[in-house]
Amino acid sequence: MNKIIIVGAGFAGLQTAKGLITSSFDVTIIDKNNYHLFQPLLYQVATAGLSPADIAVPIRNIFRSQQNPKVILDELIGINPQLNQITTKNNTYFYDFLVIATGSEPSYFGHDQWKNFSPGLKNIKDATSIRAKILKAFEKAERIKNKNGLDKLMKFVLIGGGPTGVEMAGAIAELSKKVLTKEFTTIDTKTAKIILLEAGPNILPTASHSLSIFAKKTLEKLGVEVKCNTTVQNISEGLVETNTETIEAETIIWCAGVKATPVKSWINVKTDETGRVLVNEDLSISDYSNIFVIGDASYVKNKNGRPLPGLAPVAKQEGNFVAEVIKKNIHNGKPREKFNYKNRGYLATIGRSNAIVDLGWFTLKGRIGWIFWSIIHIYFLISFRNRLMVFINWVWSYLTFGKGARLITDDK
Repeated sequence: MNKIIIVGAGFAGLQTAKGLITSSFDVTIIDKNNYHLFQPLLYQVATAGLSPADIAVPIRNIFRSQQNPKVILDELIGINPQLNQITTKNNTYFYDFLVIATGSEPSYFGHDQWKNFSPGLKNIKDATSIRAKILKAFEKAERIKNKNGLDKLMKFVLIGGGPTGVEMAGAIAELSKKVLTKEFTTIDTKTAKIILLEAGPNILPTASHSLSIFAKKTLEKLGVEVKCNTTVQNISEGLVETNTETIEAETIIWCAGVKATPVKSWINVKTDETGRVLVNEDLSISDYSNIFVIGDASYVKNKNGRPLPGLAPVAKQEGNFVAEVIKKNIHNGKPREKFNYKNRGYLATIGRSNAIVDLGWFTLKGRIGWIFWSIIHIYFLISFRNRLMVFINWVWSYLTFGKGARLITDDK
């Protein structure tokens, strides 16, 4: 029986496994976490809109009705392609086909020391830590008497004007100006200052220009100060130095970029500057047609020669494609097809009831865009329970301006 190992249970890895469920192959998923995380809604955990359990589900639960695949909680540390063998922290495994779908992590563009002062958002631990940092800033402000100290505590800086930065900025603005206003007696949470820094001329640079302008104006209506053409020179404790000014802020959040997980440390492959593996047209790596790299860990170009973004639709399509390649290659040995991505559009939410949707052939914005965004995100959540809980939480939050997950669980 052919052995297929999938490393990583994100969108790409999970979709590959689903495509192989009904096959006769021996499929194994290996992940360092025991859950699949719906990352597009991670910012809502970080801003107290949802609880971690609302956007995560145990991997074993997803496949509880199938014999395939086996699920192993472990972490990859090495690959020997000559022996068709991988090494994890606890074991070694042999494979006929290997799928690497290990995702990405925050990139500080060569300034890794910045992560000590400006956390990124890629996992549940990051989200709960950022949530605690945001909520603690208001708690500290409630008891402080020094005005300069108060101004610093009530200032929130987000670095990076992509979807994560825009969504985080809108959510923090909503939290401070709508949700917390009646819960503090000493401070006025409405005076909180949210600043979004973007190095380029526009936020949401991959969206159409008109939608980017709409997003900026919507954020500004929420009270967010959007600063484009602003590059970060240095970040230290409570301080952001840019090309135009120095900003003092208690809370600094990094939303500016990601890099691939270190696949190159496991196997000798060519990568781009962010660590993404340069793959063949069938998503396999050079010299080893039985090893595939997909999702955020791979560098794949679209029809226009531009790299595909690290989005869930891209990862899912790549997972489906690789599952089909494996099945066809085993059964008939015919030449492999080329992966072609079908663009499913671009979505980002801005605060409580605004979003932009760019599907190429038509666009939506405002409240109707938010409804469309909500339906899409609920639909793609893994389990019925998650869909139901998120829907209930969103309806309750919308009707009451409530955010019920305001728990500080970080003891730092």
